[in-house]
Amino acid sequence: MALHFVSHGDGTPVLALHGWSPDHRLMTGCLEPIFGELSGYRRLYPDLPAMGKSPAGDIDSSDGIMAALREFIDEQIGDEPFLLLGESYGGYLARGLVAERPEQIRGLAMICPTGELWHKDRKLPEHVVLRTEPGVLESLEEGEDFTDLAVVQTAAALAAYRSDVAPGLALADEAAMERIQKNWALTIAPESGPPYVGPSLILCGRQDAVTGYEDLFPLLPHYPRATYAVLDVAGHNLQIEQPELLRAFVKEWLLRVG
Repeated sequence: MALHFVSHGDGTPVLALHGWSPDHRLMTGCLEPIFGELSGYRRLYPDLPAMGKSPAGDIDSSDGIMAALREFIDEQIGDEPFLLLGESYGGYLARGLVAERPEQIRGLAMICPTGELWHKDRKLPEHVVLRTEPGVLESLEEGEDFTDLAVVQTAAALAAYRSDVAPGLALADEAAMERIQKNWALTIAPESGPPYVGPSLILCGRQDAVTGYEDLFPLLPHYPRATYAVLDVAGHNLQIEQPELLRAFVKEWLLRVG
């Protein structure tokens, strides 16, 4: 399974995994403004199978997606130490990779990660809107689902959604994703091994009505070097609703890794 990906920079590999349905642009959009100010990092942004430009092939489970990621890591990174970031479902996969490669992964960062895999099991707040600007809702095009998740409904947040999120949603292979979701849980559950002692970062949105924030707190004993932050005025699109706080937390995480 050859995954489509983009890469930027040179140096220590940084693997960034997007969430369920979008593509790599969700991660480049929020991370490149941060890493673009730094040197010494080779950022790798793959499209997960069935998303973006990566075909699903015959993959029918999260185990199949993990197998594709292992192959990608072996080809692009080899046995070199690397940093790992994951957003939403990408955070679930990142937790699985850390369980498999704790010595190789020097640091783990997660943005709005999935704690409880199944939606029915999650502790979730109600969706609310806390910040708006005049004219934003009136500027929406027919069928745009920006308001479904947006806690911050500003022109800047809408522009980021249109550049980073919406294009990937339009490319998703929904039939393949439905097939994969029937076997969504990893056979080897994250946190099933020893605690991960690398510097970690867990960022959650206080108003995240998709993955929430409460389900991540019980995982903290497994990540003894984790900063766990719940950001107010942030939903599941935390990366475009609180970009300056994201920048500060990621840079501090990189200092701890370094």
